[in-house]
This record gives sequence, structure tokens and C-alpha cells, in this order.
Amino acid sequence: MVILGAVVNGICIIIGTLLGKLLSSIPESMKGTVMHTIGLAVTVLGLQMGLKSENFLVVILSLVIGAVIGEWLQLEEKLKSLGDWLETKVGSKGEGSISVGFVTATLIFAIGAMGILGALDSGIRGNHDVLFTKAIIDGFISLILTTTLGIGVLFSAVPVILYEGAIAIFATQIDSFVSEKLMSQFITEMTATGGIMIFAIGLNLLGFIKIKVANLLPGLLVVGIIVSIIYGYNLYV
Repeated sequence: MVILGAVVNGICIIIGTLLGKLLSSIPESMKGTVMHTIGLAVTVLGLQMGLKSENFLVVILSLVIGAVIGEWLQLEEKLKSLGDWLETKVGSKGEGSISVGFVTATLIFAIGAMGILGALDSGIRGNHDVLFTKAIIDGFISLILTTTLGIGVLFSAVPVILYEGAIAIFATQIDSFVSEKLMSQFITEMTATGGIMIFAIGLNLLGFIKIKVANLLPGLLVVGIIVSIIYGYNLYV
């Protein structure tokens, strides 16, 4: 099944969340320290990914254009509204904000090289090893996030499955209209663009600043368009 890796990823997030609920009695000081540790790790990971770009101008343009589109569409607000709606349905006193947990976890799990590369590998080669590995990592992260951000983390499993599943299904047909060279550059620049977003998520988790990362998400589509145009006219330097 081409979406097996995506489904397993979502299941691990759910399992991690449920285990996190069982461990909700962890002291607040420990939760804060663990959350800051995750924030540091996420920040370093994002920086590492961001530096992989071979043409950082592409990344900058993608992020700026994506930010304009995201602000116009108010993606952050819509994601938060969805989280708030979930909170009215299943929230309870004493839990972390479902909207914050949902948005934060969705961004952490959905943005990144492993999700993109893993889903592409699932679709192109039928190999789910990358997504299986990501599933284990996400399961552990969801456990930790849940102890601080609450049950909202669980609902992030849905967009993760849809996102990775859609890429995997698309990838089954990608060979027929995208060259290997173009795909390589697309993955490189998308990884770098996503890395900057992950870096921003890390800063948010550390409490240094509040960046509306969801409003940057269109940049992941914009980078594909820019790379395609540049390669189409042989402008890449």
C-alpha cells in the first residue's frame, strides 16, 4: 500500500499522544526543561536543513512570497480556529490549549525533509523505511509535547497522514513529467525552505519570539514553482 508509511506515522503520533496523557503528572519544571530541550533540537535541525540550499535566493523569495500568500489567506488564524473548535468539542479544564497543541504539532510533524523524502520514496520506490523511522521519532516527540501542550497533539495525526499520503500518491506518477535533475533540486530547495520554518518553530518553542509559521507554509509550493521556472529557462546558478 503506497500510503502505508504515512498511516504508520499517524498511528505512532496517536500512540505517543495517548502515552503522553498517561504521563501528564510529570512535574511542571521537568516539562519546561524538556520542552526547551526539544526547542533547541528543533532549532538546530532547522538551521542544518536551511543551510543545505544551493541557491539561497530561491529560499528567500519562496519564504517572502509564501508569507504574503499565507497572511492573505490567514492560514495561522484558520488553523487556530480549527484547534479552538476541537477544543470546544473535546477539551477539558486542566489541559493545555488544544489549538496550540494541534498547530504546533502539525507544523513540527508536517514540515521537514523526512516527511517529503519519505513520502516520495514510498510513492516512487514503494519503500517506507524513511517514514517508518520518522514515525518512531514523531511518536516520541508527540509523547513529550502532549505532557505540555495537551491532547491537541493527537489531532495533528490527521493532516500528517493526508499530507504524506498525498505526496506518496502523487509520487507514483511523478517520473512521467519531472526529470531526475529537477526533482533533486526541488527536494534540496524545499528542504532548505522547510528548514527555515522548522528553525522558526524552534524559536517559538523556546519562547524567544512568536512567528506565525503556518503563514509561511505556501512557501513550500512557491519554491517548487520557482525551481521549475528557473530550470525551464536554464537560469539556475
